[in-house]
Amino acid sequence: QVQLEESGGGLVQAGGSMRLSCRISPRTFRYNVLAWFRQAPGKEREFVIYRDWSGGRTYDADSVKGRFSISRDSAENTAYLQMNSLKPEDTAVYYCAPRVNRLALSSIRGPEHYNYWGQGTQVTVSA
Repeated sequence: QVQLEESGGGLVQAGGSMRLSCRISPRTFRYNVLAWFRQAPGKEREFVIYRDWSGGRTYDADSVKGRFSISRDSAENTAYLQMNSLKPEDTAVYYCAPRVNRLALSSIRGPEHYNYWGQGTQVTVSA
């Protein structure tokens, strides 16, 4: 049973930075790709960023381009979302979604293509 634990959220002022963590268990679950999504109140879950470590490619939403980046610590089986220059419109619950196999480019933005989800972590950016 794959379990995800997102953490690192909180309250930050606009222009600030924050790093979210996504701990994946069991450690034997080896993922080659991972995406982050977010969901604001009353809105659908929205694609943020996708990383394919086996192919060495990263895709991000236009809304976060140049501000957000994704990384991982393989020894800890933990992935990270580094968020810089935060804006009030970045306020949402953030979710990580790992996969063993890469997705077709046309599918990476669809949450229906990911099988594992955690509880998410709340990020609030004040103006």
